[in-house]
Amino acid sequence: MSGKKRHATVIGVPLDYGASKKGASGGPAAVRRANLVEGLEALGLEVTDAGDLSVPKIVPAAKGKLKNGAAILKVCQSLEKQTYEAVANGSVPITLGGDHSLAVGSVSGVSRAFRDKGRKVGLIWVDAHADINTPDSSPTGNVHGMPLAHLLGMGHKDFARMGGFSPKIDPRNVVLVGIRDVDRAEAVNIRKSGIRVFSMQEIDRYGMGVVTEQAIDMASDGTAGFHLSFDIDAVDPGNAPGTGTVKRGGLTYRESHLLMELCADSERMIGLDLVEVNPLEDTQNATAVLASELIASAMGKNIY
Repeated sequence: MSGKKRHATVIGVPLDYGASKKGASGGPAAVRRANLVEGLEALGLEVTDAGDLSVPKIVPAAKGKLKNGAAILKVCQSLEKQTYEAVANGSVPITLGGDHSLAVGSVSGVSRAFRDKGRKVGLIWVDAHADINTPDSSPTGNVHGMPLAHLLGMGHKDFARMGGFSPKIDPRNVVLVGIRDVDRAEAVNIRKSGIRVFSMQEIDRYGMGVVTEQAIDMASDGTAGFHLSFDIDAVDPGNAPGTGTVKRGGLTYRESHLLMELCADSERMIGLDLVEVNPLEDTQNATAVLASELIASAMGKNIY
């Protein structure tokens, strides 16, 4: 294996049907404009840009327990196949969002590819929100608040059973990092699921280095590696204004990069999502530039 270049596959998912605000559909283009592919190639990676997935045109639903569910399911099924093929071909899939509902597809594909080899995968979910509502518990019906529940086998069966099996990840290998805004019903689902949570309070108390190392250990325990699903709203809006659901008190610029750098150093990351970049809410593409930088850090860019 020495001398063989690492390979990454960039997949854009211009989807915003899972969110209440429009605009995340422009995220993949904005992150690419921030020299994403060039930056990855500068690290010595072989990069395939697979372009954007096709997203069906619909009239978005204003109400419902699973708003725009059929269209989102179709996109996630396409993404599941793409991430599966990337992993099967020895590549690290990098999925650009788009809203966080797409993670049902990306994580399912990565999980299925390793399941074929008799291996489990872990999941590190970095987010201001827990994203563990089900259609019955969600106060809004927005699917981007449900992907983690679906990956854990809760919620709507078509999402939960994507790829033909459920759950996609053993709860003991799932870690939530950076949450600071949780619905009451979600708190119940978190306790019920048994996943580990590092809220902003714990990051403040113990430091991002300690929290990330523990998260990596838990997500790697008995697994082939971990998928990292990073919602840009985990970062404080002072550094990442261009997202749909802002909440003050998030990760600093350096905390965000440190998390990514430590994930790269672990050499255990097998898939990556960078989601919820919304150019309509952004200032001079600053959030997309940060997203591009964070992906580079996760793929091995270091301070020296």
